[in-house]
Amino acid sequence: MNIINAIINLINNPVTELQETYKSKNRANNMGDALEEYVKDLFANTFNFTDESKRLEELQRVFSYLGNNSNPPDAMLKGGDAIEVKKIESKNAALALNSSYPKQKLFSSSTMISDACKNAEVWNEKDMIYIVGIVDGKKLKNLSFVYGLDYCAIESTYAGLKTKIKDGIHSIGGIDFTETKELGHINKVDPLGITYMRVRGMWGIENPFKVFDYAYKRDFTKDFNFMSIINESKWNEFDNTNELMSLVGVVDNLEVIDIKVKNPDNPAQLRNAKLIKLTK
Repeated sequence: MNIINAIINLINNPVTELQETYKSKNRANNMGDALEEYVKDLFANTFNFTDESKRLEELQRVFSYLGNNSNPPDAMLKGGDAIEVKKIESKNAALALNSSYPKQKLFSSSTMISDACKNAEVWNEKDMIYIVGIVDGKKLKNLSFVYGLDYCAIESTYAGLKTKIKDGIHSIGGIDFTETKELGHINKVDPLGITYMRVRGMWGIENPFKVFDYAYKRDFTKDFNFMSIINESKWNEFDNTNELMSLVGVVDNLEVIDIKVKNPDNPAQLRNAKLIKLTK
């Protein structure tokens, strides 16, 4: 299974009443959970599974890892990409990534992922898909699939800044530090030596609809807008793009367009890419 399968499944199952749909199946109590369950169904094509045990078996076949809110990613496809799902509630809101900076790729050597993720399968690196849903109340209004390769800069851009800040903090004299994965952990702040301070980096990034507004504009007269951007190199890796292209002209308001997107590491360079868009 890959992103093309998920897009085809979305075209065939454009569920927008997410919370009600997944609450009725006892799979979610809030929109964030419902969005994550919908994404699982999109990749595994498990919409019609009424037996939850059978659905779980199919999810196990498709995914090598299903994560938690504490560590990225939210999921990994067996032999395929990693997935991060984000819910926001305003059409132009940024994404809160918390202590995890944006990623073009996910590496098994990363200190930010869990041991369960590292050991989920034999792997070294995976491309990252960012799936962002914009909700209005209980309804999914906008959904985007974009690759980190097209969305954010190379890891050294963020890791380098983190290292510089951490080194700067640790260069302050007369302070008792504890080794930490955070930017700093300062002990004995007060005269009694009982107070400590944690220094944490809280990352955020503009949402894909805002980042790619030069290539794609939402139609706010529609109930639902979907867009995905896949660079040409990644597109050519998939062997099922013809299945998606066969739906163009058959499914109302579905388009696949050749576009150019900025290289996140050098915006002066443009890359060929496919824009897939659908409105309902």
